Amino acid sequence: MALEIYSTPEKKKKEFKPISGNKVGMYVCGMTVYDMCHIGHARSQIVFDVISRFLRHKGFDLTYVRNYTDVDDKIIARANKEGVSSQELAERYIDEFSKDMDILRVKKPDIEPRATEHIPQIIEMVKTLIEKGLAYESDGSVYYRVSKFRPYGYLSGRRLEEMIAGARVDIDESKEDPLDFALWKKSKPGEPLWDSPWSQGRPGWHIECSAMSTHYLGPQLDIHGGGKDLMFPHHENEIAQSEGVYEKTFVRYWVHNGFVTINGEKMSKSLGNFLTIREITKTTHPEILRLMLVSSHYRTPIDYSEEALETSRQTLIRFYEMLERVNLSAESSEESRLPEVVQSFMTSFDEAMCDDFNTARAIACIHELTTSVNKTLNEASSLTAMDKTSMAGAIRLINDVLGILEEEPAAFLEMMKHSGLTDAGLTETDIEAFINERNTARKNRDFKRADEIREILKDKGIQLKDSPAGTTWEKL
Repeated sequence: MALEIYSTPEKKKKEFKPISGNKVGMYVCGMTVYDMCHIGHARSQIVFDVISRFLRHKGFDLTYVRNYTDVDDKIIARANKEGVSSQELAERYIDEFSKDMDILRVKKPDIEPRATEHIPQIIEMVKTLIEKGLAYESDGSVYYRVSKFRPYGYLSGRRLEEMIAGARVDIDESKEDPLDFALWKKSKPGEPLWDSPWSQGRPGWHIECSAMSTHYLGPQLDIHGGGKDLMFPHHENEIAQSEGVYEKTFVRYWVHNGFVTINGEKMSKSLGNFLTIREITKTTHPEILRLMLVSSHYRTPIDYSEEALETSRQTLIRFYEMLERVNLSAESSEESRLPEVVQSFMTSFDEAMCDDFNTARAIACIHELTTSVNKTLNEASSLTAMDKTSMAGAIRLINDVLGILEEEPAAFLEMMKHSGLTDAGLTETDIEAFINERNTARKNRDFKRADEIREILKDKGIQLKDSPAGTTWEKL
């Protein structure tokens, strides 16, 4: 099935046709490395991780570039506050970011360039913009003349005339026009600096991405991605810079992921709801967080909450319980029953992902597969070797594209069982003691006490299950 991608400026889905045959160049704006990554960063990184995985699954020859901004006002301010160099601070948080991505099972891009390693490319780009009259030097800094780039506002849908009317002049900047933005900044005392034809200074934020993306992928990109917050002015400015230099359409498909709120509110340190990836994954299995973040379509906003996490936890448990049933099923020589079910799943999964990477629909396909497999096993608990081979192929597809169901089922379910105990403030010994007391009460026909014990455990999130083989328990 043909892949369709929603293109931000056109506000519609278009069939994906790479610029150069089967080769695909994708650039995603990475981190400004001055602090730990939060849940919003997790969503963006997982979204483009899944997109890159699916493109490769479909057979595209993908080159995925994701940058680091390692020189920036925020980095400088934080470094000065801590009494360390900007480089030392950036290195620290690049390392922390890499650890977070490993925790979340986000695969490394093919190329991870740093802004400070591409100063020559940045300077050359700025020189070209000045030569073309699209930029000018002022007191050692260089600014882009926005009024000279008539398509400005194309991506975000903003009209230049409206932006001019609503603009405020920054009295500290020697700009010809309030909309002009910095390409090169003359460094102040104590700031990192590099030699340039205009001053000892440092690059502006926007020019970094134009220089790095075009250096590695050429003047035209198939896909450029990032959060919706980057659409204006960052991506708008990238278009002005790159198209100003190369006079070609910069990006074919602009892909922007939606925002993350916390319990319905915007994340903010002042509100006390600023959640880092490291904090969340101390108590939450990374697959649970991954599943929660891909359970909604990437373009829609998503609300992070304990309830949403618990829903994803229960969903994963359901999936893993089905896999464990498959693993434990006896092997039969009877006719295979699952290949057709699995093929239907794979077709539906592919259709979902080809529809603008619709992970919400893809997760629904896994639910349908789980229901079908459980129904098959309810009818007869044995499977053929071909059944199990088919299921292994389905799980491999889910692993490869969504990055979930990678654990050994029995180990994962045991882990979830024990994490449930911690949440309930119980130990296995406590539960076994309750079960023994309940068994004694039932033997003595004290059904009132037996029911009380069941309710006590239920209130703590523990469900008892009676069977001829005895009483077992599970986390609700």
